Amino acid sequence: MEEKINEGIEKVKKVFVIGLDSAPPELLFGKFLDELPNIKWLVERSIYGPMRSTIPAITIPAWMVMATGKTPGELGLYGFRHRKKGTYNDIWIAHALMVKEKAVWDYIAEKGKKSILIGIPPSYPPKRVNGYLISCFITPDASVDYTYPKELKGEIENLVGEYIFDVVFRKENRDETKEQLWEMTKKRFEVIRYLIQEKEWDYFQFVEIGLDRVHHAFWKYFDENHHLYPGDDNPYKNVIPDYYKLLDEEIGKTLKLIDLDETAVIIVSDHGIKAMKGAFAINQWLIEEGLLKIKNPEILKEGRQVRFNELDVDWSNTIAWGWGGYYSRVFLNVKGREPKGIIEPSEYEKVRDEVAERIKAIRGPNGEKWNTKVFYPEEIYPVAKRDKPDLMVYLDDLNWRAAGTLGYETPYLLENDLGPDDAVHAEYGVFSLYLPGMGEAKRTQLTIYDFAPTVLRLFGMKKPLNGRSVI
Repeated sequence: MEEKINEGIEKVKKVFVIGLDSAPPELLFGKFLDELPNIKWLVERSIYGPMRSTIPAITIPAWMVMATGKTPGELGLYGFRHRKKGTYNDIWIAHALMVKEKAVWDYIAEKGKKSILIGIPPSYPPKRVNGYLISCFITPDASVDYTYPKELKGEIENLVGEYIFDVVFRKENRDETKEQLWEMTKKRFEVIRYLIQEKEWDYFQFVEIGLDRVHHAFWKYFDENHHLYPGDDNPYKNVIPDYYKLLDEEIGKTLKLIDLDETAVIIVSDHGIKAMKGAFAINQWLIEEGLLKIKNPEILKEGRQVRFNELDVDWSNTIAWGWGGYYSRVFLNVKGREPKGIIEPSEYEKVRDEVAERIKAIRGPNGEKWNTKVFYPEEIYPVAKRDKPDLMVYLDDLNWRAAGTLGYETPYLLENDLGPDDAVHAEYGVFSLYLPGMGEAKRTQLTIYDFAPTVLRLFGMKKPLNGRSVI
């Protein structure tokens, strides 16, 4: 086997990366594999296995951690939104220009190698690359410049009309979501196949965000163990399996355009996915615990959803506040750091430990024990740049998401507070590496940090990154 792998590496002239946002090993390598002939063909000739995501297991920063081999702390990216330093709830949104670290395509460009990059988060606004780039799901819409070089946009629109970056998935009209998902994905693959044939490339990577969206929008209709499963006769039961089949069909058509005798093909995801058991109103709980004080408590009795910025927070008596999301970020009100901070810097560690212990002790709605994990950024990253949260929280190991809103009868919500969303992220995504000439599979386990060193190894390069090459 090792000999075959070494022979395969010697044959590699190009690398083609299929990015499937949120693909979980349980489905892609397990339950669905026999229904996906093209993906199965690759996996059965690959080094493959579950790939542990970063902390947090979130689209941004995970794709960029993968591409750079750097931690979220080194990138200064802890999610999609970030709190502006010295403010209570002002935010900045992650975007491509915030990424200062080199990605694999930057390293191989130094050897004159060309790349084509499509939809890799975060890649808006588009940056200069040695090749071609189409930006990702954070692109506002198709009216802006979303390609590098700029002229590429015209070629794309001549081919497929208006390019689709993402779909609105948290809405009740599931038929519309489904229709748009199919349209977006078919267009994306048409563009992928056009660029494969028309442009010069050594490294090609695309990310299909549609898989993440179909999981979030349709999981409860598919998973019989989901607490909101409507029964076998529901009209959306097969949407998720059908979308996987669509992906497989499109991948099959695409592979026909690639010379598999000289191209390594990687399938990879940024994180996994699993059923959402509910949402937990973190700020409502902080108020109940006396850690967050407000001057207008009557607003919580109005029987409606209340947003954080509707609260009249008594900052002179507040210890902590939180954000919602697949994981929660909790911030402490530190003297000299926040405008009205009250926690003495000398007391910071002690207070943070106390808040962390109280969060870890949260139990489920029926008193059941939760496996809540609380991370301190500087303890899990060697460097923690920019506006890091004080605590990063996986409620019940990501089985529950955090609701940023409040005003409910109980902090335990059956559904997401910001619109229909049936799934949460899981820590393990997928990795599969086909090498030319491989006739059998080899199981492995790896982390997201191993991706960049592995890709660079295929180009005969080695850089001082986190992680290791799996070949």
